[in-house]
Amino acid sequence: MAILVNQHTRLLVQGITGNAGAFHARSCMEYGTQVVAGVTPGRGGETFDGKVPIFDTVAEARTKTGCNATMIFVPAPFAADSIIEAAAAGIELIVCITEGIPVLDMIRVKTILKKTNSRLIGPNCPGIITPGACKIGIMPGYIHKPGPVGVVSRSGTLTYEAVWQLTQLGLGQSTCIGIGGDPIKGTTHTDAIRLFNEDPETQAIMLIGEIGGQEEEEAAIYIREHVRKPVLAFIAGQTAPPGRRMGHAGAIISSGQGTAQAKIQALREAGIHIAETPAVMGQRLKELLS
Repeated sequence: MAILVNQHTRLLVQGITGNAGAFHARSCMEYGTQVVAGVTPGRGGETFDGKVPIFDTVAEARTKTGCNATMIFVPAPFAADSIIEAAAAGIELIVCITEGIPVLDMIRVKTILKKTNSRLIGPNCPGIITPGACKIGIMPGYIHKPGPVGVVSRSGTLTYEAVWQLTQLGLGQSTCIGIGGDPIKGTTHTDAIRLFNEDPETQAIMLIGEIGGQEEEEAAIYIREHVRKPVLAFIAGQTAPPGRRMGHAGAIISSGQGTAQAKIQALREAGIHIAETPAVMGQRLKELLS
């Protein structure tokens, strides 16, 4: 079993005719994902690679193909409107890969999404994958393996590192979610952990956080009160100086808050095990399951 996506997911790609959209749409199809439609305004009636129909609007794609998830590769100035269009069309899962969406645009998106039944993953994220069943995003599919570990991470690169370590140790993954490193985004650590906690086939959870914000502290409170499965966490940015932004827009220590030390302390107080370095994430999780 998995969360959010499986072999029945029917994927739409917004921006399928752009270079990035086309490349990753093909990668998802090669992995086995059902890519049933693309949307590029003005290109309706064409087909992608001779087999995926292209529509002018998400609503039209939804009506004619029954797509229930979308992957967005629209340039940043237009990406917020693409998210809102997908939600207005009733798409249940919206995965936005685009980075650089203005904060004010995302505030508007968050306000509108609260009035819909759509879930957003991202933006500025690698996406979501249920190994062996469905890949929506830019992650390398071959490093994943079906299994019992749920992975949720703010960092795409560290997600790949954790997954590769788990796979090398014989530990597969139920679902892996890269939630993105922007300060305002859709699905949070707590949202994903709640879903993993309710999934009977997820036996352990790996949480990868980083400096900035209070998401990890909020997840720690939820885990302490609700989760009885083993949880391992790693926090990136332990040597980051205050005030220096570390790659992700949301990874910045401000007013002394959001430090790695504060996050690690909150996680430890909630009974969550900590990986001291990224090199031992997989091994530490394996020890929890042994």
